[in-house]
Amino acid sequence: MPKLRWGLLSTARINRLIIPAVRGSARSELTTVASRSLDKCRAYASEWQIPRTHGSYEALLADPEIDVVYIALPNSLHVEWTVRALEAGKHVLCEKPLALTPEDVDRVADATRRTGRAAAEAFMYRHHPLTHTVAETIRSGRLGEVRGYKGAFTFALTREHDVRLDFGLGGGSLWDIGCYPVSYTCFLAGQSPIEVFGWQQTSATGIDLEFAGTMQFQDGSVAQFDSGFVGPFRAEMEVIGREGTLKIPRAFRTDEKSALLLVRGDEVETLPFRHEAPFAGEIADMEAVALDGQRQQIPLTESRRTAATISALYRSARERRAVAL
Repeated sequence: MPKLRWGLLSTARINRLIIPAVRGSARSELTTVASRSLDKCRAYASEWQIPRTHGSYEALLADPEIDVVYIALPNSLHVEWTVRALEAGKHVLCEKPLALTPEDVDRVADATRRTGRAAAEAFMYRHHPLTHTVAETIRSGRLGEVRGYKGAFTFALTREHDVRLDFGLGGGSLWDIGCYPVSYTCFLAGQSPIEVFGWQQTSATGIDLEFAGTMQFQDGSVAQFDSGFVGPFRAEMEVIGREGTLKIPRAFRTDEKSALLLVRGDEVETLPFRHEAPFAGEIADMEAVALDGQRQQIPLTESRRTAATISALYRSARERRAVAL
């Protein structure tokens, strides 16, 4: 059986979640990791039992024994290294957000067309059976006409020098975690909003510590969401229909506390969904693309929609007015 050979471009903290997912698949193997420091890279490879190392990102891209590159660099570097990896003949799984502007998503899309390689944005929740069941429940009509969405993703960020606090590196709560309720809502709505309004509380470095936004869609439905690096952990979605409401606690990174609740009047029904390791789906999706020639589950048009919506929300917060898309 052919296997995809994966290389990690950086020793980022989130790798600890991707490594078990790659190793848990029969069609993938983790072979290589790269860092700007060879000593650091070797220590990391020893800790995680990764066979091969490179002391630069360029060396990883030049390695002919790697098929897929996983990129978990700071947000501002995603597009540059995604395009470079594609041009080096690699498929790419890049952490969200893929890009900070819709025009930069276009750059990635152009590179995929030129190279014949795939680039996918790593929104793991989009591949999970819980999300699929949410979409199927809405399509079934059990909620009636959908009129609203609510979402939240917050946690207390206590590391003083975290890259997510650096404006120049694409930091901010909306780009880091608010992108989840934004993309989730647009996925369920099947379209971009027609108008958005945003409010932010900024830090001394200029990033949004807290963000609250609203999005209106063509059918008149309205979404409300908030994100932030202060306060308790919350990762939830709610879909409100004329006849019922879906509540999805732990919507974005599924675990034993994730659930799907259908509320109609005083009745609460727990809906079943198939349980799967949280990051397994995005690995399987890349395998299907690279080994079987299938279309990727999250097209770059969806990534562009997310980037355009978030860019409009930030503009709204800066200008203190509603912004039409």
